[in-house]
Amino acid sequence: MRHLQQLRYIDAVARTGSIRRAAESLAITSTALNRRILAVEEDLGTPIFERLPNGVRLSVAGELFIQYARQQMSDMARVQSQIADLSGERRGHVSMVCGQAMMLQFLPGLVSRYRADHPGVSFTAFIGGRQQAVSALVDFSADLAFVYEMEPSNAVQVLYEIPQRLHVLMASDHPLAGKTQLRLSECAEYPLALPSPRAGIRHCLTVAAAQRSLTLHATVESDSADFLLKCLRTEPMLAFQIPVAFAPDGPGEGICAVPIHANDLPPGMLQLAQQRGRHLSVAAARFASFIMDGLSRLEEAHDT
Repeated sequence: MRHLQQLRYIDAVARTGSIRRAAESLAITSTALNRRILAVEEDLGTPIFERLPNGVRLSVAGELFIQYARQQMSDMARVQSQIADLSGERRGHVSMVCGQAMMLQFLPGLVSRYRADHPGVSFTAFIGGRQQAVSALVDFSADLAFVYEMEPSNAVQVLYEIPQRLHVLMASDHPLAGKTQLRLSECAEYPLALPSPRAGIRHCLTVAAAQRSLTLHATVESDSADFLLKCLRTEPMLAFQIPVAFAPDGPGEGICAVPIHANDLPPGMLQLAQQRGRHLSVAAARFASFIMDGLSRLEEAHDT
């Protein structure tokens, strides 16, 4: 639809901060894209973007307009998904922001099983921290957020959550590998491979360490859980992860996982959330239910 195409153009410019970069992603010329923006600004009677030497940024009026634009695009995606569902042909697109732990085992398995029954549904999944998850929901970058210990926000509705006890990962021949549980003070004596401060795991560790007057120094820092795991194989480092990231047979060959003592760090919450008050497309709503079923089974397996 023509008016939605205009909105998509403006959204692309807002996200990239550049008419040129947005035009490249949209496969049109910068001149043509700029004309479209000027036409919308003329209709509104005010600039949407402030032109800067190195790009553009939303004006105050533009901040208001972009929320309207994203809401309109979201509503149309929901209607299109509902129309497709009427014919029994499940179609649509699901966009998710996830913590790095969910990307390793749990989410890929769910997407694969869901698409086996609904091959017309496509997915976008990108890594985001606890605050990034909130921002992605609010600005319509993501339909769903699936993260550990999300930043609290009134703009977000938690759909489901389960407790996850933080574990210490290490090589099987590490001096601490024989322990049944570990204190943070023991971990602080070794080189640490930590996720970035944006991650829920890092936030929980930082808060718990501060309460015990400990400092956890990151020898290696990354948002890639796979990279951090590989670091454990080269020297006696410790990493931290939640069980949802593990394969059924454990965190990896030659790697063991030992839980942190509950007195040092109680279980945090793995949370599935959406923007509060937003009506999700059929595809996103059904996949959210699919995740909740998966989390319920995971919780039941843990209890048994």
